[in-house]
Amino acid sequence: MERERFVNLVEQVLDALPARFRERIHNLAVLVEDQPPDNIANSRNALVLGVYQGVPATQKSVFDMSYGPDRIVLYQKNIEAVCSSDAEIRHEVRQTVLHELGHYFGMDEEQLKDV
Repeated sequence: MERERFVNLVEQVLDALPARFRERIHNLAVLVEDQPPDNIANSRNALVLGVYQGVPATQKSVFDMSYGPDRIVLYQKNIEAVCSSDAEIRHEVRQTVLHELGHYFGMDEEQLKDV
């Protein structure tokens, strides 16, 4: 899938979030890269589809110094590798974005099992 089309899918997922969630997202960049760097790819046993980088909202303080926006990075080639159709890619992009947003909001892996 071309990058522009993939990015459009990500934007559609973000735009479709309920307003009560969109309103609580601050200083967050959502990026698309081909694949994770080796230090992320090799640190897990499974294919990494996305990652949240930052301090979860539940742990932030007004006294913390900001070092730029938190980031959600989606790895396009890895998502495509686990999908066999455009419909599956759309579904996986949505699931990955929701999963990583869960981390942004402070949820752990156990809480995200049903996302």
